[in-house]
Amino acid sequence: MKIRRPPEWGIEPVPAKFKFLRAIDIFVLWSSLSVGLLVLLAGSLLTSSEGFALTLGNALFAIVVGSIIGCLFLALTGVIGADLSVPTMVLVRPALGVRGSYIPTILNIIQLVGWTAFEFRIMGEAANALSSMYLGFSCFHLWLAVFAIWCMLLALGGPIAVVREWLEKFAIWLVYGSTIWITYYFLTHIDFSKISMALSWDVNLLLAIDLVVAMPISWMPLIADYNRFASSPSSSFKGAFTGYLIANIWFYSLGAIAIFATVEGDLLSSILSITFGSLALILILVDETDNAFADIYSAAVSAQNIVPKLKQWKTIIAVTVIGFTIAALVNIVQYEWFLLWIGSVFCPLFGVVAADYFLVNKRKYDIDQLYAEHGRYWGFKGVNPIGLISWIIGVAIYYIIIFYVSWLGASIPSFLLSMVVHYLLSKVRKIEES
Repeated sequence: MKIRRPPEWGIEPVPAKFKFLRAIDIFVLWSSLSVGLLVLLAGSLLTSSEGFALTLGNALFAIVVGSIIGCLFLALTGVIGADLSVPTMVLVRPALGVRGSYIPTILNIIQLVGWTAFEFRIMGEAANALSSMYLGFSCFHLWLAVFAIWCMLLALGGPIAVVREWLEKFAIWLVYGSTIWITYYFLTHIDFSKISMALSWDVNLLLAIDLVVAMPISWMPLIADYNRFASSPSSSFKGAFTGYLIANIWFYSLGAIAIFATVEGDLLSSILSITFGSLALILILVDETDNAFADIYSAAVSAQNIVPKLKQWKTIIAVTVIGFTIAALVNIVQYEWFLLWIGSVFCPLFGVVAADYFLVNKRKYDIDQLYAEHGRYWGFKGVNPIGLISWIIGVAIYYIIIFYVSWLGASIPSFLLSMVVHYLLSKVRKIEES
């Protein structure tokens, strides 16, 4: 079947005839979005002396535990999107109010622009390293422009075309093949007798789990933008959970062991130093572009939650230009704190959303009322105070834990606390109204 770019749905529910992404399609999409150079870089932070300096055993423990937790949160959010057939920022409306949803929408657009810049930067640096090595010229900004244009074109094509025509036919198989080779090389060049595989208490262990959780959490504000095209909630959950989990564990682990497998000082140099490393890096770069595509496309969809009549193609071009400019002018280095900031905002937010959808409303929303001014989900002057208060409490707890008791880990407590607070306050309101 030939895939055509669907109409620009914006924030309206996707018609049933276009909800044909199967579990395998969702699997391919989210395993592809889970892999990439930035995930490798995040993994390297766990074991490097400049990062958390964990033993390899502790790092692998943090990766597995953090991936399971983060992917569960991610997949559950995807179920809501598949149920309602609407993008993520719209499904936030019942919990925060129609206007209240504008707050996470703005924060989401900020993080997506940041991710776009991160992706452009690391792809440009990788391609520049290759051209310097083999072609004898360095032209970082040229490569930056090439990747920006390609990612913009993918975003203009839309998610169905990207999944069916790009990822499933080409990109995902290329990155799988290259990653298998890198994995084999690293594992066969590590002297495990000199590496501590000890699993023991480390003051940074739970904070490291937070770092791993933050990666799938960063996709929670986006997942419904794509999983609304899923054929069923079951397909959405299975595909997103397994796809992201497997790839996230795999790539985080590769990043964690990279510094033990080579003598190079940074991640890109480590990959380039291995046999056929340049080819592997090229193939990873081919797939890396889909991450930036998702950031750009979802920024455009999110913007329509505030301005529904805004054309997606205009926002896509704007986000691409801004991301390119930031990547060209700013040498982005505070990567781990960017991830933790994302966790602080969106872990408690989706604790509120999960409580509102699964516990308070029992998976029953009136879809028409999601768009109604002064309707069921309008709230007080467009804001649901209960949802907003619950979210703020969760964010506050996250930062209190990070700054004062970081060993505790902030993701799970902030998610659960905001969920419980929202559920209890909603129950009290229902009792008062009755």
